[in-house]
Amino acid sequence: MWNVLSGVRILDLSRVFAGPAATQVLGDLGADVIKVEEPGRGDEARYFGVTKEMLDSHAGVSPSFVALNRNKRSIAIDLGSPAGRRAILRMVKGCDIVVHNFRQGAMKKFGLAYDDLRAVRADIILCEFSSYGEEGPLAHIGANDLALQAHSGLMSITGEADRPPVRCGTSIIDLHGSLALVIAMMAALIHRMQTGEGQIVDTSLLRSSAHLMNYFYGEYWAKGVIRKPMGTANHLSVPNQVFPTADGSVVIIAPSDEMWRRCAAALDAELLDRDEWRTILDRQRHRAEVIEAVTAVTLGMSSDEIMERLGNAKVNVAKVNNIGQAADHPQLAAVGGVLEFDLDGRNVKAVASPFALHGVPAQPDRAPPKLAEHTDEILRELEFSASEVQALRDEGAFGKASVRESSRGAFANP
Repeated sequence: MWNVLSGVRILDLSRVFAGPAATQVLGDLGADVIKVEEPGRGDEARYFGVTKEMLDSHAGVSPSFVALNRNKRSIAIDLGSPAGRRAILRMVKGCDIVVHNFRQGAMKKFGLAYDDLRAVRADIILCEFSSYGEEGPLAHIGANDLALQAHSGLMSITGEADRPPVRCGTSIIDLHGSLALVIAMMAALIHRMQTGEGQIVDTSLLRSSAHLMNYFYGEYWAKGVIRKPMGTANHLSVPNQVFPTADGSVVIIAPSDEMWRRCAAALDAELLDRDEWRTILDRQRHRAEVIEAVTAVTLGMSSDEIMERLGNAKVNVAKVNNIGQAADHPQLAAVGGVLEFDLDGRNVKAVASPFALHGVPAQPDRAPPKLAEHTDEILRELEFSASEVQALRDEGAFGKASVRESSRGAFANP
């Protein structure tokens, strides 16, 4: 089936979240994504957050792995063996992009640095995803999403006032960074189409986190302001937070004066439409009183009633759903946000890429692969001869090497 990136081949050495999330988007767009995994072990995300019993009932892989690895093929190669590294270089000849999230210096140690790859294919694009980047005083330190939530200051503004820092409930920096990597890879492909040249593309958890925090950093650089946690509230406008209802909670956001007047009229004009709260600055000055008054109103209504009143008044409003309510809400399926495919005889749902191209097919072609499921198929397509494959196998390229270096601990963000 034709798609936007049909004919583009990605050699994906990354694992866990950010790298696989990025290459899955490319796979959704039709790229041939070859997922390189450690023999006998695979991507650690295969086993994240589950028990053996859960694995046995979920086709042997975790929901995390299923969420980020559709539309890929798996090959097992031991990067700790010389033969495995030779196999990778041989594969590069038939690939357009190489992606990795190893620690600083690991690709050079493996003999897979950019110059090594260019010697095999001159126009290769090398995409590197690291913790803190390739340069600077923290470049040698490994980290994950939570570590960069801490380093970036994100944790310092998350949670309730006068309480300890709180992490975001999802891997926000990983997933944000994955989309940055997608954009950069697409740009590098366009650059190559125009110039015939490959290049290094790099991003990091650090750059992803800074992008998420950009207006907080900008305010600090301009005015020296260091924001503190405000729970679900926001320093930019009032109201802009969660409010309790008779049967749950809703978020109400009325950032403009016009929207506030519609909000007040829809909820309780007599109580809320007051002269001293008419402007943004007025409401910020009287934040506590405004929040107290809105809360008094929302507590007397159901979440659905508030949704109907404010939705009809064109005021920003949302019910606070749990994960099941959000995942099964018909709105997500209505916009094409839910995919379904067969995984070992089981119907599995997954979240689609966060956009839609209406001129190309959107359904996934492949369920997430079993470990090493496509090793022989991939090698044949890349024109490895039978004798070449056997020699590599005898030397441990695909596991059980007699001469090897450990590749564990080489990754940037487990």
